[in-house]
Amino acid sequence: MPVAICSLKYESAHSGAQKITYDSDGYHLVRFPYQAGEESYDPWKMHDPAAGGGTSKYPDARSGLIWPSHDGWATLSALVFWAADSRPTEYRARFVRDPLNLSTHYDSTATTDISPTGGGQYRSYTWQMFVHPGTPVGLKVAARSGDNGFAVPITLAEFKLAIQTDVIRP
Repeated sequence: MPVAICSLKYESAHSGAQKITYDSDGYHLVRFPYQAGEESYDPWKMHDPAAGGGTSKYPDARSGLIWPSHDGWATLSALVFWAADSRPTEYRARFVRDPLNLSTHYDSTATTDISPTGGGQYRSYTWQMFVHPGTPVGLKVAARSGDNGFAVPITLAEFKLAIQTDVIRP
């Protein structure tokens, strides 16, 4: 079964600190550099600065998007390392179709809410869903306590999309 893959990696040691800003939904869209890195892989150009007919430069919001190259059944996975911080009482993550309302409409799925552990917070996430070329997907995260969102630094993030391209729908 053919698979189209996009694998992105952000690492603060190589890309500098990522400024955490919360959108109106209370989440931060994680940004990823465009240059190929140690583990980045994008031969189908799903994370391209010109994808979706726009222009982008890391770390603007569009640098957080993967534009699926094919219709198909996809596995989305993510890894997020948060710096140690005693303020948040929960860490959240979600995958979002069209997180910037550029094509279809904002549609979040697989929201996860986890209590902190001692030290840094290290989380991985997985979800499966249908994807389409005209609808970008993104990874959004939040560190919060009640209604307060905290700008806790992310030290590492990975976002991966694997599309099975020959799925038959009845």
